[in-house]
Amino acid sequence: MTKLHILDTEGKKVKEITTSLFEEPIREDIIFKVIEAEKTKHPSAPKQYAGMNRSASGKILHTRHDWKTDRGKGIPRIPRKVMFRRGSQFFWEGAIIPSVKGGRRAHPPKGLGRIKKINKRESIKALLSALTYTTSVEQIKKKYISLKEKKVEAKFPLVLEDKILKLKSKEFMASMEKILGELYTVSIQKKTTRAGIGKLRGRRYKKNAGALLVIGNEETAKITGIDVVRVNQLKTTDLADGGARITLFTENAIKNLEKIGVKK
Repeated sequence: MTKLHILDTEGKKVKEITTSLFEEPIREDIIFKVIEAEKTKHPSAPKQYAGMNRSASGKILHTRHDWKTDRGKGIPRIPRKVMFRRGSQFFWEGAIIPSVKGGRRAHPPKGLGRIKKINKRESIKALLSALTYTTSVEQIKKKYISLKEKKVEAKFPLVLEDKILKLKSKEFMASMEKILGELYTVSIQKKTTRAGIGKLRGRRYKKNAGALLVIGNEETAKITGIDVVRVNQLKTTDLADGGARITLFTENAIKNLEKIGVKK
């Protein structure tokens, strides 16, 4: 059993609890396998008949001396739609094929998502292993490059009193500074404008990972600056994607996580 120190809003030890969490062996192979499976690609595809539903019939014959023929007019033999006509003279515009305006796409995406399935027991094992992963200072330094040359004195895991969720944003940030110490600068998310043309290509802002606060299933938190997630929504990706994330837990979150360990 592991002894955990419960910290108050000042970062001082209030009490101790024992838990069987954070004792699962670190299995990087399973962790990375589950992280890969959790990556989601939204299926995208155009409508089935997009570019093919034209208003006019536009059926053109390719034979000479016939009604609605394109022979003798010096125009390419492509599908066309009729815009208007005067007697037997037609005004056409190209339609349907990919090379004309308003035509269908050539080889569009088919709308199939890439789905990888993972066994339930394997995903639970990966989550419990990722919890132990977050207590490793070496793995934390892998994710936060600015900590590579620094000495980290904080003792993981960091478990907080439930009272901390009742603090207002400014009070919460002041409390985080006392609890995290030298880790505070990398734990708070910062949003900066990207340099270069990427600003015009849908990625205007850059944001660092910051820390993660795991709360109980019945708890709520209105906090800015760090990511907050309930235990029932917690994923392996949240904890161990690209190295171990600085993770804080509330006392209630530890109780809820213990139930996951029992299910295994």
